[in-house]
Amino acid sequence: MSTPFDRAMTGEVDGELGQDWAVSPQAGDEERVVESALRPHSLREFIGQPKVARQLDLVLEGAKRRGRPPDHVLLSGPPGLGKTSLALIIGSELGTAVKITSGPAIERSGDLAAMLSNLGHGDVLFIDEIHRIARPAEELLYMAMEDFRVDVVVGKGPGATAIPLEINPFTLVGATTRAGLLTGPLRDRFGFVGQMEFYEPADLQQVLRRSAGLLGVELSEDGSAEIAGRSRGTPRIANRLLRRVRDYAEVEADGRVTREVAQAALALYDVDVLGLDRLDRAVLEALVTRFGGGPVGVSTLAVAVGEEPNTVEEVCEPFLVRAGLLARTPRGRVATEAAWHHLGHPLPRGGALLGGSGGGGGTPGIPGASSEPLFGA
Repeated sequence: MSTPFDRAMTGEVDGELGQDWAVSPQAGDEERVVESALRPHSLREFIGQPKVARQLDLVLEGAKRRGRPPDHVLLSGPPGLGKTSLALIIGSELGTAVKITSGPAIERSGDLAAMLSNLGHGDVLFIDEIHRIARPAEELLYMAMEDFRVDVVVGKGPGATAIPLEINPFTLVGATTRAGLLTGPLRDRFGFVGQMEFYEPADLQQVLRRSAGLLGVELSEDGSAEIAGRSRGTPRIANRLLRRVRDYAEVEADGRVTREVAQAALALYDVDVLGLDRLDRAVLEALVTRFGGGPVGVSTLAVAVGEEPNTVEEVCEPFLVRAGLLARTPRGRVATEAAWHHLGHPLPRGGALLGGSGGGGGTPGIPGASSEPLFGA
């Protein structure tokens, strides 16, 4: 019978959602195996996130000097930025074991009690997507985090008895892509909260150089710059694109990854200069050519590109909004002026565009003058 430790970690986007695109920040089960070989093993090897790494180094060093487990750690931020790597590094720096599970895998409080009772002194318990933990288990976690004790209920009804169970002092490391979904009592019990930020291209180039060395790939400076610029600020995507470009270089070129080889390979995999893939461009094309730049509801937009609404909303829109190509407004999705330029389409006549200037009346920054949506939600 499997235990919660044996269950595969589940990403925020379940099933096949987000797994079929080269620039998805989600990791599939097979990719986790590759990532484990590329992960750094100490804070000195960890690239990027300088503020979080420095703060975490102080927390761990202080705990080691006091001879006590450090405060519980919460790491929040978009997927693919290194939260799992930092959790494993914490265990490595402390010289203790790391037990890994995920929020969706903890369905009952008994699952959590079994995990906590099996922890050794100073061990690290890493819960990925901790905001999805079941409420009964979360309430059990409160006492465990503060007092290192859990109450196990034996029996049912009037004859039920709560047996206090002492557990070894441990450090909980929680990772979440949606910090706003954490309950206040759980969030307040973390002594250190690290907010992960997207990477700059220069940091991604360092990640690529390190990964290329581990993979035995000959990577030129301009080749790494080309891949980094299309990686959406996410190390997981950068490493994935590096592996795809390596395949192309070995089959179609001399094995060396240069700018020209990277450009040809990424064009083959439908990743453009901004890091947009086929679905991203399809969403923008539909918004611009079929709906005149919007506003348009996400359901209508999803039908136009032949995808599910949650695929468009959770896989495509986050990066398109962050890149300034699409805006979410109360009336629907709107293409910005940058989107028209990126797709090579002439700007529409009349009306103002988000992110640009234009003439005509209507609501400032939104095409059209009517207060009603142009297309249904």
